[in-house]
Amino acid sequence: MNCLTLLFFSLILIIAANVSANSGVFSVKYRFAGQQQSLSDLKAHDDRRQLRILAGVDLPLGGSGRADALGLYYAKIGIGTPSKDYYVQVDTGSDIMWVNCIQCRECPRTSSLGMDLTLYNLKESVTGKLVPCDQEFCYEVNGGPLSGCTANMTCPYLEIYGDGSSTAGYFVKDVMQYDGVSGDFQTTSANGSVIFGCGARQSGDLSASNEEALDGILGFGKANSSMISQLAANGKVKKIFAHCLDGINGGGIFAMGHVVQPKVNMTPLIPNQPHYNVNMTAVQVGKDFLPLPTDVFEAGDRKGAIIDSGTTLAYLPEFIYEPLVSKIISQQPHLEVRTVRDEYTCFQYSGSVDDDFPVVMFHFENSVFLKVHPHEYLFPFESLLCIGWQNSGMQSRDRRNMTLLGDLVLSNKLVLYDLENQAIGWTEYNCSSSIKVQDERTGTIHLVGSHSIYSAGNSSAELAIMAVILLMLSTLLHLLIC
Repeated sequence: MNCLTLLFFSLILIIAANVSANSGVFSVKYRFAGQQQSLSDLKAHDDRRQLRILAGVDLPLGGSGRADALGLYYAKIGIGTPSKDYYVQVDTGSDIMWVNCIQCRECPRTSSLGMDLTLYNLKESVTGKLVPCDQEFCYEVNGGPLSGCTANMTCPYLEIYGDGSSTAGYFVKDVMQYDGVSGDFQTTSANGSVIFGCGARQSGDLSASNEEALDGILGFGKANSSMISQLAANGKVKKIFAHCLDGINGGGIFAMGHVVQPKVNMTPLIPNQPHYNVNMTAVQVGKDFLPLPTDVFEAGDRKGAIIDSGTTLAYLPEFIYEPLVSKIISQQPHLEVRTVRDEYTCFQYSGSVDDDFPVVMFHFENSVFLKVHPHEYLFPFESLLCIGWQNSGMQSRDRRNMTLLGDLVLSNKLVLYDLENQAIGWTEYNCSSSIKVQDERTGTIHLVGSHSIYSAGNSSAELAIMAVILLMLSTLLHLLIC
């Protein structure tokens, strides 16, 4: 721990010392709704995202949460008694939940995304309480007792990211409000107590300088500090969730609980990895398999392929990327291929991409495969069509030859994360339809579909413009009571 980090952490300790049912639904909005996807914007988002993923592993001072400042998907939740609304980013790569706090001077007060931001005030919630340094949760996220943090002090957290942004504050426990699933496409009010970070100091993209700000982060990572892990530890839910991102119609589902339909083929997660890493065994383009070394996916500490819904594109090592792109382009020998902005492989094309270009399939352990259609990996960009696959061999040294699969390959698929059995799987699915989720207590099966939320600041005209991609979080939490 360097001097700057020690100083920053000491300031947070001082701030902390002076601070006196089985199913639920969150509606989630897509930040880029209603906009033509810009390849450069998506790439810029991913650059920042990957810096945070890597930095979060190296500096796990407040747990291993990786914040995504752009907030691709965000949900409206209620916190406290009486409840106040907060808009938080939904992120499978983050391990803690946190919101901006009343003590924070650098926190954003406004957002161009069209919602009213709220600063959490512990004194205004009758159910809120501080989390002391001697509580087990504090030991868990900080890897043991913190020097200088005694039993009568509040447990601090600190996250520093690779792009220089940071969030710091202290942990509190309060009631979180959301909609509980009570029947087919029906909900009732539900609540549960969770421990989350109260952000007292923000910098970089998390500060007031970010026009597209949110109130905080809702983490669905693997660590014990994530919301799903906390609820599972209390016996409220199974440690299972799923998402379905509709890249065609703009709908989607994000569900927590036992999904019984559709059926999903599963592949094991690689042990001792901080993210959702899986063993990739082969890459197929059309009917042909790429000639790859047998140990190509086993090099280095970052094994396998990372599945991450917070990343937009897909990043492949150079020895996969080059033959993959060459094989795709060879399907149309008369293409005039050009490189745009020194990184995008593009060409003019007016035909049917799904008829004229090959499907790409990634193969994984247990004979599980991930199919990506041409319309999912080809993007319009400056009157051209560009290939969405990115060459991670051209990235910085820390990210070189990393395999990272984001929304480009996950769209139009139900992706199931089963942390109970340390496995992940997916199946092609109509994400604008519904899924079936089972109540663990009664065995009752309910239909869950995609829902919509609209920010308080949106006018009717703005809502008409925004072709909102929406997700829905549902759990089996009927009995969830503090």
